[in-house]
Amino acid sequence: MDLTDRKLLNLIQSRFPLADEPYRALGQELELDEAEVIQRLAELKRQNVLRQISAIFDTRRLGYKTTLVALAYDPEQLHQGALLINRHPGVSHNYAREGSYYNLWFTLAVPPDEDLAETVARMARDTHALTCRVMPTLRFFKIGVNFDMVQQKSDAYNFRPDGDGDEGMDPGWNQAVPVSEADKAVIRELQEDLLLESRPFDAMARRLGMTTAQLFSLAQQFQERKIMRRYSAVLHHRRSGFRANAMIVWKVPEAQSQEVGLKMAQHSAVTHCYQRPTFPDWPYTHFTMVHATTPEGCEEVAQQIVAATGISDRLLLYSTREYKKTRVRYFVSDYEEYREAEEEEAVTAGDGA
Repeated sequence: MDLTDRKLLNLIQSRFPLADEPYRALGQELELDEAEVIQRLAELKRQNVLRQISAIFDTRRLGYKTTLVALAYDPEQLHQGALLINRHPGVSHNYAREGSYYNLWFTLAVPPDEDLAETVARMARDTHALTCRVMPTLRFFKIGVNFDMVQQKSDAYNFRPDGDGDEGMDPGWNQAVPVSEADKAVIRELQEDLLLESRPFDAMARRLGMTTAQLFSLAQQFQERKIMRRYSAVLHHRRSGFRANAMIVWKVPEAQSQEVGLKMAQHSAVTHCYQRPTFPDWPYTHFTMVHATTPEGCEEVAQQIVAATGISDRLLLYSTREYKKTRVRYFVSDYEEYREAEEEEAVTAGDGA
């Protein structure tokens, strides 16, 4: 990547233009012609630096149930277990991590009609996990992945869901909002990876039976309704130079939960900050995701958080393998097809017995 590539990646992570000719608009900011912008993005995608350009929706606001799951496997069972976990369409992030008894961590989202706890229990059982912990979000302090590709540092803005409530969030952050069938059709279009062509939104609008102006207006309304966070690019952090990825978990007294969570969220290297439940074998309450170019960079961030909060009881769980990282696709048939396949496998297994 040269400096122009890095500037381009910075732009599309933060404010990708919802316009008839978005690549021309990007080119005007960087003094490039449209063809060169498209060519550069195509090459960055070929190199797997650029993962996807699409809308980012709020899973909970759309009525989906979501959680972080920690599983413990015998080392020889870990790889096969992770591959089976990947099959579920609601698994968006799946990492092997070192530093604790739990060696596989994944995020799961299921549609409103699916039982989250039952789904997790079945996945743990079918993959022969030794132990399973379901860790839903109790408090949500920050989500805002952003990499400054020019300065080569994490530059995550402090996004707190739905503004500044007493808890650092609006009380309705975890509540679904009504979504019409027309809304769902638009969501299905906006969540797909944007084509690298001069007028990529034309085909979307045509399939929806509307103009591009109407499409962009609906996208703006989705943001105002807080079901869509933004329209932007997602990068492959390792290919982008951020090779160290630590989930730092902290033991925070409940009386300090809000205060400490907000302080942690203020650090620009922290991309996610949540409070999650504890268990007899898991006393850690606050989870901060940190990306850096080296493990030493993650350690430095941890020390800075200690200095800012006074909390020192922590673990740094480094990812050793990325099994899956994608965006959840909403209101599609993937879930139904997965359930049908699971039922068919269960019947086959029963016949074999």
